[in-house]
Amino acid sequence: QVELVESGGGLVQAGGSLRLSCAASGRPFSWYTMGWFRQVPGKERELVAAISWNGGMTSYADSVKGRLTISRDNAKSAVYLQMNSLKPEDTAVYYCASDGRQFSWPLKGDYWGKGTLVTVSS
Repeated sequence: QVELVESGGGLVQAGGSLRLSCAASGRPFSWYTMGWFRQVPGKERELVAAISWNGGMTSYADSVKGRLTISRDNAKSAVYLQMNSLKPEDTAVYYCASDGRQFSWPLKGDYWGKGTLVTVSS
């Protein structure tokens, strides 16, 4: 059973930084593309960043390019989202996601964590 557990959310002032972590279990982590989505009430879930199974490919939403960086540590079965220069509009629940197919790209999001709240105050 695939399990994704996020951590690292919280309250930060505009211009500050946070680092989100996602611990994965239940299958060989290094075979699967991972990513982060975010959602605010009343809006659709948005793909923020994705990283391929070996870290060789990454993609970002235009709104976060240059500020957020996704990375992974296959030895630790973990994916991270370093968030710098945060803005109030980055406030959302952030979800870790993974694909169901091995070695697939781009990320579709077949498995989800429960989310972690990031609040950026102005």
